[in-house]
Amino acid sequence: MQATIEQLQRILLLSGLEVEQLAHLQAHARVQSYVRGAVILYEGDPLPDQLFTLLSGKLEIRKITAAGKETILRTIHAGELITPPVLVGNFSASANIVAEQDCQILTLERAALLKMIQDTPEFALQIIAVLTQTIQNLHQIVHELASERAIVRLAHLIQRTAIAEGTDVTEQGIWLRSRIAYSQIASSIGITYEECSRLFKQIQSIVHYSRGGRILVLDWAKLEAIAQGNLSA
Repeated sequence: MQATIEQLQRILLLSGLEVEQLAHLQAHARVQSYVRGAVILYEGDPLPDQLFTLLSGKLEIRKITAAGKETILRTIHAGELITPPVLVGNFSASANIVAEQDCQILTLERAALLKMIQDTPEFALQIIAVLTQTIQNLHQIVHELASERAIVRLAHLIQRTAIAEGTDVTEQGIWLRSRIAYSQIASSIGITYEECSRLFKQIQSIVHYSRGGRILVLDWAKLEAIAQGNLSA
């Protein structure tokens, strides 16, 4: 179905445009729904010839290693780009893109995107800024997987999830609003399910994990110290 102006405004890359500019894009923007578990793109599939963004829900970028182990390289949240806009040339997906929740994807035709860049040069700078931030985030994740201890990677994951999904502060501590299963955590930081369980036991005085994927941070300062490599649990 055709996207609305309000939906276009929810996309980070387009949020700085005026309503009149968004109205010109609206005729070229479509929204499609996917259920949890649906594969949006398989590794090797051609990337869409359009701007490809997440309107609602959550997606995961999953890579199968040579050993057959699945690793979650990145979690995509509402408003973010799913893939870089294909402005020139032809490219393929470097990993599987899977719906972690029921979601809606908003697409915008390349011709309309190029016209907006031509008419509004500063929009190109916004695209560069968003892509630069995405690359930096991916570099950080790859660096963690390659060089950081598992407990440090776990602390970083909890922090990123808290920032992206929000938290609720209570007398007990800080609850993450997002629920994360052991299997998701293990895939995200490159360890086994059993190792994930052992890590949470190590830091149970700092972070409490309860059934159903609920995470309660009891001591944020100590969690930050672990993330910085300054505290051994």
